[in-house]
Amino acid sequence: MEIRHLRYFLAVAEAGHMTRAAERLGIQQPPLSLQIKALEKELGVALFHRHPKGVALSDAGRLFEREARQLVDDMAAMEQRMARVARGELGVLHVGFTSSAAAHAFTPEALRACRRAWPGIALSIREDHAAGITEAVAAGRLHCGLIRVPVSQPESLTFEVLLREPVLVALPADHALARRRSGALALADLREEGFILVRQPGAPGLYANLLALCESHGFRPRIAAEVERMVTSLNLVAAGAGIAVVPTSMSGLHPHAVVYLPLREGTPLDAPLTLVYRSAEASGPAAHFLKIARDTARKAQARTRRGRTAT
Repeated sequence: MEIRHLRYFLAVAEAGHMTRAAERLGIQQPPLSLQIKALEKELGVALFHRHPKGVALSDAGRLFEREARQLVDDMAAMEQRMARVARGELGVLHVGFTSSAAAHAFTPEALRACRRAWPGIALSIREDHAAGITEAVAAGRLHCGLIRVPVSQPESLTFEVLLREPVLVALPADHALARRRSGALALADLREEGFILVRQPGAPGLYANLLALCESHGFRPRIAAEVERMVTSLNLVAAGAGIAVVPTSMSGLHPHAVVYLPLREGTPLDAPLTLVYRSAEASGPAAHFLKIARDTARKAQARTRRGRTAT
């Protein structure tokens, strides 16, 4: 039984006449009559009583009408849902982010904007290091991800820098350098310090840049500890285990145990916020999120510019 046969049946039931029903359907009356007879033969019951002025539903036809109308309505609703899926209005968006990307105000702002603009898109969130997110996007387990500095750059992926922010040196509150409480640090000030770094290959990007910068200034940092998450590095700084270099957006963690100081102006080190996605991702929920992410980044940049102008 095809859905069109149910639609033919309902048209005849509503019109009460084969010819009028055929006109409404835009087909000839004889083929419609044959379709109805074939449907009755398939079901093994007479759906209509025929009379000179038209047709009337039989008892079986009245029972069948309710079932047929529900099926046709369900099919129409499903077709509408599939059309919304095709337009990217329904579905699941799988997004990953690193702990440091999640700490930036941009991330919850973009996710809230996505929920408001596309309530039919369910968000599936995953936290991981940059290498894990990149691999998951390339393998299709995630639609996109927010990381800092890429670890690797597969050809099938696009890495789009949305924002950049300064980095800060995180020091234990009782550290000698922390007593400055203001003023910028030179890299030379950190020569004798023990650095807490995120373990490679999980997220070496930012720290690889830091190590290269230190070496260009004539020293290789002493590594006090390696961890898997940037949040963990700040936990260890709070415990006095060493120092760390983190994005400015993470400076709210452990405010009573950690002091955050900037590097001297002109130090070529910052923390980007990078959107990674499959280059072929041109439609569906992912495409909507990419647009929202770019719009949110532009708004954030505009707020930053206004803030600088005000000061």
